Amino acid sequence: MPSKSIQIVPSANFWPDAARALLAACRQASGDQGQRDFAQWRVVLPTFAHAQPLKAALSAELGGTFVPPQFFTLSGWLATLPPLPNVLPASERLMRLYAELRQHGWLKKLFTARRNTDLLPLAQTLLALSDELTQALLPALHADAENDPEQRWQHALEQLSPDARKLLSDETQLVWSIWKSQLDADDAIAARFAQMLQVAENASQPMAWISSVAPEPLEQAFLDAYARRQQVLTITLDWRAQALLPTYAQAWPEMVEAAADEENLGEKIGGHALPAELALCAARSVEDEAVQGAQMVIDWLQEGKASLAIVAQDRVVARRIRALLERAQIHVADETGWKLSTTRAASAISAWFDVVTARGETTALLDLLKSPFVLNEAPSDLLHDAQDSIANKSALVMKIELLLRRANVLGEWRAVINALTAAPAEQKAVALLAQQAALFSGRKNLRDWIATTAAALDALGISAALSADSAGQQILQLLQNIAPPGNDFAGLFSFPEWRALVNLQLDDTSFISAINDRRVVMLPLNGARLRTFDAVLMVGADADHLPSQPQETLFFANTVRRELGLATRESRQRQQLRDVVELLAMNPQVVLSWQAHKDGEPNPVSPWIQRLQLTLARRSGTAAPALPERRAAIASQSLLATPTYMPAPAAPQLTPSRLTASAYNSFIACPYQFFARRMLGLASLDELSDLPEKRDYGGWLHEILEIYHETLRDQPCPPDRRESLLVDISKKLFDSVIAKNAAALGYYSRWQKVISAYVAWANEHEAQGWSFIFGEQAYEKPMALPDRELMLHGRIDRVDENDAGERAVLDYKTNNLVVLNKKLKDHEDHQLAFYGLLSDRPVAAAHYVALETTKDKVGDVSAPDYDEAQRALAAQISVNVQAIARGVGLPANGVASVCQYCDVRGLCRKGAWE
Repeated sequence: MPSKSIQIVPSANFWPDAARALLAACRQASGDQGQRDFAQWRVVLPTFAHAQPLKAALSAELGGTFVPPQFFTLSGWLATLPPLPNVLPASERLMRLYAELRQHGWLKKLFTARRNTDLLPLAQTLLALSDELTQALLPALHADAENDPEQRWQHALEQLSPDARKLLSDETQLVWSIWKSQLDADDAIAARFAQMLQVAENASQPMAWISSVAPEPLEQAFLDAYARRQQVLTITLDWRAQALLPTYAQAWPEMVEAAADEENLGEKIGGHALPAELALCAARSVEDEAVQGAQMVIDWLQEGKASLAIVAQDRVVARRIRALLERAQIHVADETGWKLSTTRAASAISAWFDVVTARGETTALLDLLKSPFVLNEAPSDLLHDAQDSIANKSALVMKIELLLRRANVLGEWRAVINALTAAPAEQKAVALLAQQAALFSGRKNLRDWIATTAAALDALGISAALSADSAGQQILQLLQNIAPPGNDFAGLFSFPEWRALVNLQLDDTSFISAINDRRVVMLPLNGARLRTFDAVLMVGADADHLPSQPQETLFFANTVRRELGLATRESRQRQQLRDVVELLAMNPQVVLSWQAHKDGEPNPVSPWIQRLQLTLARRSGTAAPALPERRAAIASQSLLATPTYMPAPAAPQLTPSRLTASAYNSFIACPYQFFARRMLGLASLDELSDLPEKRDYGGWLHEILEIYHETLRDQPCPPDRRESLLVDISKKLFDSVIAKNAAALGYYSRWQKVISAYVAWANEHEAQGWSFIFGEQAYEKPMALPDRELMLHGRIDRVDENDAGERAVLDYKTNNLVVLNKKLKDHEDHQLAFYGLLSDRPVAAAHYVALETTKDKVGDVSAPDYDEAQRALAAQISVNVQAIARGVGLPANGVASVCQYCDVRGLCRKGAWE
């Protein structure tokens, strides 16, 4: 059957020209010049998006009613056929190859793989190269059974230098052997080619093939086979010099098609395209480029343009433009999409895998629990049977976090569950996670891993949440497609290998959200082929992004790829340059933007654009820039400056009814700090640390000294044996602490240096007539104020009594005497006086006991004028609490030493008004 090739000039008139060429071919084939029924023709288009402009062009050409041809894409056409049996899913094919690769230790050494999973990306690369070879060589093998690809392979290698051949010998032989092993009926590309030939063999209708690029080898073989049965009309773009705008042909000669034989180049339709309204926008920064781009789109929409495109050469800038436009309530239809792995739904899967891998590590566990996809549909008893499961889940997660941070539990399922003993519901929720995580052990086949993952997602309520999310639905389907039901692949894989496979699949899958409003479309450069818009903005038209950075050609040098008929760096750049020319030729208005400066250095525009500017300048005979520069006018906004002042909130309704010594010290240090932390109840969460902190050290010493003095009180011990007693008690406690965290050894060594000096001080203190009564005692005591009652409460470290019945309060401090003396001299610490007011019996004296040595000794510091200090503190508390109740402001007037470690400094914003 006759086969006809038509080349059309790239211009905005492409679709009208294509419609006229199609109508002419249809009428010529039927012999009816008035034909209006074209249903017998099949038209194969690059994408279904191209059907609308072609149908519109046919309607404009014909007028009235007519029956259009059948529109297909090649993939859509093949999808109407019954699926071929025995074709392996891509993931199974990948894992079969990976299972073979991991058996060979020399491969790990060759590619410096530290673990088995490092070979998975290698397997993916090898399969991609194998697929390239299949697409290039399969048509020749099918056409000529005697065609020996081995000869072609050896000839390609001979194009390399001997040194390069030696360097690449192992790698190239690996690719070649894998390709030959993959080329069977199970290969998806071979099966697709078989389907294409089946369609051609059964061809019963004439076909038109429309594309902006030349057919690939498999496609050309299909067209040739189809043409042997039915008429085939091929319509492509004309890249001969005489078909292009002379300026473009002179600026970019490498994209021009060589015309060795004009008579056989096919029929040419259309005239020279008019130059687009092309302008440049040199931005000062990423944000400036994004703001300029967003404003241009807004201006175009206000001018009445209804079809706009943003070509995203620089995805960072493009995403920022999208954010700015959506802030202005302009929807952007993103055809480029983004990796499925970057969606919130995928982050829930990743967080679960993190928890399984880290075996309940606290940070990973909290990240998982905070995901909106986790536990929302869990059994109601985990959420306290509340109707508002979301609010109650938040309370559950917050309680888990507080308990784990307070206990400083870093992870490990048993430790985490034990730390939640006081919260049964929260403990049950974490136990459910631990139970499911335990199932992710051992080695399983792909179907078993899918079942295990699905069961865990169901148990944790993740599946239900994913099913209500568009990206989540895609993820659930992706997991099932890894190994469809009926799969008999029995290869066994560990959890790290399963996780690596899932991550690879998520990275390689694009997510495109539902598109409703298509006035503004974001797409890649090749996505603009054969499409016309009212205006186009290309972002990233600099040397770093245009042309795109070449992909790694692992294993194959360009010379080998060229001889084998694979895509080379030059062929890819040539096609991208043609895409740029097509974009300029088919759209009436195009703006190319880039960042003229990066990191303080000049960033040049793309060399392609520089060559176009040079060509235009030569034609105009002037050195002035030939392409106009465009900058959108940004409407200025005047903001009234409001000076900031020291905050001094008043909250009489929050007047405290309970008070501790530390809270009152906070009030004295900074009233605003007291307001935020004690009255509003704001507090920072405890930091998880694998290193003990000083407060932990203080807690251990309090426990040791309480046991020590209670033992001496209940079982008198001679002075010469007391040091060994304290050593034994200390060793017993620190042994249990160090068993959990070896970093506590440093604090143990520090305390060992103090033990002897402390025992000497304690013996001397006892010799002065003081006896230990009790320690770590909690107290509550009401304090009467003129208009209310205030409850004082707190815990006293130690109370001693002398022979006269007088009592003394002692407070342990992990500081030395110098620091403690300064603390009392400044008269800003009221802890000891507060304990006197809190005690149920009069207290005659109060001391800070230093638990750090000074000149190999420890000692205590007595509070001066203790009775007067208690009376003054009581009066001061009364005055201050009544002032708060009257609505007196609480200013942020803390000194620098207080503010340095203040948790609420970001709330008072001292640096903004000071």
